[in-house]
Amino acid sequence: MQQSSTYRMQLKERICLSDPTCDEQIIKISVSPLAGEQAKTFVPGQYVRMGLPQLKKPSPAYFAVASSPYELKSYEFVIKCSPGMPEKLLDLDLGADIEVEGPMGKGFDLRDFRGKNIILMGVGTGIAPLRSVWRSLIHERKHYGKISIYAGFLTSFHRLLTDEMEDLSAHDIDVSISLTTGHEGWDGQVGYVQHALESDQPNGDDTVVCLAGMSVMVDACTETLHNLGFNDDHILLNF
Repeated sequence: MQQSSTYRMQLKERICLSDPTCDEQIIKISVSPLAGEQAKTFVPGQYVRMGLPQLKKPSPAYFAVASSPYELKSYEFVIKCSPGMPEKLLDLDLGADIEVEGPMGKGFDLRDFRGKNIILMGVGTGIAPLRSVWRSLIHERKHYGKISIYAGFLTSFHRLLTDEMEDLSAHDIDVSISLTTGHEGWDGQVGYVQHALESDQPNGDDTVVCLAGMSVMVDACTETLHNLGFNDDHILLNF
């Protein structure tokens, strides 16, 4: 499902997700098609390239779609406001045109794994493509076994989409949150997401894992999964 033509969309919504005291500013934006059009279909976990029409700076950048392919009125993105295009999206006027290319990349195509258990693992804004997966799985819940999410954040102040993930229990989706740095009053996991996975000892024969995040995190989780008996064909990346 590779679509690489460039087209226009519009910035329709922007919400700050990060705690005001957090040293990182995270936003969720919604980008909608022009009037009378519909967003292009995509595989959960795919990404697009976004830039500003007729402007060379800031340079276009790649962002993972965080919404479900069942919700094509818009694309949603969860973005850390680093220099360049991310910071521009923080200040861009609502209604402004954005030039979009894609969706592109493999995404997380789970159609061949119906009947399997599904694990989603990500840290920080790496949960953006995983959000696309879990929102899609809500529509397809009956086709899969146990669904678990392992999300990691630096501290409680860096947590994202907290209410949304807490509500996933209503769809029989388990969520484990790990903090790299714990604090008084925190009774959840402390450490890295792969440590929480090791504690649960999932069966690699009937479970598929979707990994999203920085390469060092992906490498560490892959090593843990291999130690647990997972084969590479059950460890999925979206790029």
